Amino acid sequence: MAEHGVDALLLSLGADLPWLSGYEAMPLERPTVLVVPSDAEATLVVPRLEAPRVEPDAALFALRPWDELEDPVALVAGLVGTRRSLAVSDRCWAQLLLDLQAALPAASWQRASAVIGPLREVKDAHEIAALASAAAAADAVAAALFAGEIPLIGRSEAEVSTEIGRRLIEAGHDRVNFAIVASGPNAASPHHEPGERRIQAGEAVVCDFGGTMRTEQTGAAGYCSDTTRTVVTGPPSAELRACYGVLQAAQAAAVAAVRPGVSCEAIDAAAREPIAAAGFGEYFVHRTGHGIGIEEHEAPWIVGGNTTAIRPGHAFSVEPGIYLPGRFGLRIEDIVVATEQGVRPLNTSEHGLVVVQA
Repeated sequence: MAEHGVDALLLSLGADLPWLSGYEAMPLERPTVLVVPSDAEATLVVPRLEAPRVEPDAALFALRPWDELEDPVALVAGLVGTRRSLAVSDRCWAQLLLDLQAALPAASWQRASAVIGPLREVKDAHEIAALASAAAAADAVAAALFAGEIPLIGRSEAEVSTEIGRRLIEAGHDRVNFAIVASGPNAASPHHEPGERRIQAGEAVVCDFGGTMRTEQTGAAGYCSDTTRTVVTGPPSAELRACYGVLQAAQAAAVAAVRPGVSCEAIDAAAREPIAAAGFGEYFVHRTGHGIGIEEHEAPWIVGGNTTAIRPGHAFSVEPGIYLPGRFGLRIEDIVVATEQGVRPLNTSEHGLVVVQA
């Protein structure tokens, strides 16, 4: 905070609050704000009806429940006092921020991520262990998919998505964050919403899924999984098989490029070069990866133009894709962690093109 000239952090919705306090606020119209002054103890201002959900920890923060007839914005302003340089949660609702700005007209404002982001980006041993546990649970679901234990042919994408979500919970996740199932031409849409389309024989099916998993070390915050595997429901065409070979080589090249000191954009380039050389460059339409932690998407961003150097403890996805509109799409995604020695992939399920006859 001193480096950024911040007198107080005001953290509400978003991941910074649970990362610092262990408490995740519900997205209600009643504000919850963790006030962290640079020169005094932190105070968690929380609606009284939500206070029983908080695990008090006097070493971390004082707890200040507020009643329905109190003004929580005035309470926060009182805790801020004469401090003027304030940083607010990136995910703070506009209503709360505007009310705080009205109550603190002399204050200047910036994003809290400028302070907390670099700290959250580099995972410690407990966080890496939590991410590894979540990845292993997701890999168990992928293994069931490859084994034909999750029927595909004749079922709707939505039905398969529901089953994948159920299996994530059974594997130890506390919450399903997403379970994309995109079949046939729908697979050309990277963030397709699973619908009523029936999966047919002889087509590609992209399955991208992940959730949040709590462990004894991480408590209420929980850490995320995120993996994508593509299968085919019958013998693939020569074109699809060749396209998948290009994608698999590109994903492996990007993972191999991960090591301390390498820029995020260099890893992105390592994924793009083989795809572009094969003539599919225009069909790789998104960044190569995103950071992961207690949020499924967070810094660092593995994308062109990001010159941030990879550091040991950075955890992120490597997920190139090729999407041919109206025909098919393919994607492979692993979560990896940068180490002093190089790279540690957390997802280890099959990377080859698997034919599922179920």
